[in-house]
Amino acid sequence: MFQTLGIDCTAVQAPMAGVSTPALTAAIANAGGLGFVALGTFGVAEARRALDQTRALTARPFGVNLFCHEPARRDPEREARWLDRLRPDFARFGAEPPAALAEIYDSFRVNDALLALLLAEKPAVISFHFGLPREDHLRALRDSGAMLLATATCPEDGRILAKAGLDGIVAQGWQAGGHRGLFDPVDMAQDQRLPTLELLGQLRDLGLPLIAAGGIMTAKDRREAMAAGAAAVQCGTAFLLSPEVTTSADHRARLASSQTQMTRAISGRPARGLVNGFMQMNESEAPDYPVAYDAAKALNAAAVAKGDHSFAAQWAGTGAAQAVARPAAETLAAISG
Repeated sequence: MFQTLGIDCTAVQAPMAGVSTPALTAAIANAGGLGFVALGTFGVAEARRALDQTRALTARPFGVNLFCHEPARRDPEREARWLDRLRPDFARFGAEPPAALAEIYDSFRVNDALLALLLAEKPAVISFHFGLPREDHLRALRDSGAMLLATATCPEDGRILAKAGLDGIVAQGWQAGGHRGLFDPVDMAQDQRLPTLELLGQLRDLGLPLIAAGGIMTAKDRREAMAAGAAAVQCGTAFLLSPEVTTSADHRARLASSQTQMTRAISGRPARGLVNGFMQMNESEAPDYPVAYDAAKALNAAAVAKGDHSFAAQWAGTGAAQAVARPAAETLAAISG
């Protein structure tokens, strides 16, 4: 589906906010795939720097990824209760929780400055997570000539994307690591939890190219997804052991032996990662995304300062144990073969 960009490879690098780097994006692009720069948590200065660094490493097309969540609904009482809930954990590491929490980054839905940067930089592909941008933002990006993609986890969201005139859908199955692309941060019990291949089957009739995401670790996985209707596959967990990503040493060491679980206790939105201290908490009590993430990052910093990584957000999909330590280009070639 990316032939118009001069890309014949059917494997896409997931944005992987938090651990991906310009070096990873460029390595994938230079190897003939489609790499993504994760801009979801960046302000304009950080985004410009990431784009400049990527362009310094590759002349090939690449994409950018944006977070389109609704801004957090602030509830000071709920946030205070969450901090009190975490106070004993902070105390284990000789620390106090922050006095208050903050919305640590803006949604693209309210970020006109980032829109202006993208209109000037003109990335080849733009993908959206957690929903869609405002209609005026979407129209401006469409007019820029970029290929537009967005994540769907269920048929209902897929129909919204088709009606909005997107160029393709990232079909994110339940197996995928990192944050679920749910449009609404519903209670996890309401999530349809569709496996990747089943989701592909339910999205095929929309008539848009589908990119399968979730559980794609090998060439066999890629072939099965394409047989189920995918035009391409998106991989993130498969690259976690690559030298081009900033995966921590503890995260790398735990991939082969740890289970994964979905939780919203870390960030305020459902996300799949290696089981850690947050997985034992009542996730329904967590504040909205990304306010809850502010508390999680503070607790993790206190723990890591004492040599404890049990509160780190170590995102990974269900295929984590199959990740191979090798350069990203080699992993791309193995999955594309």
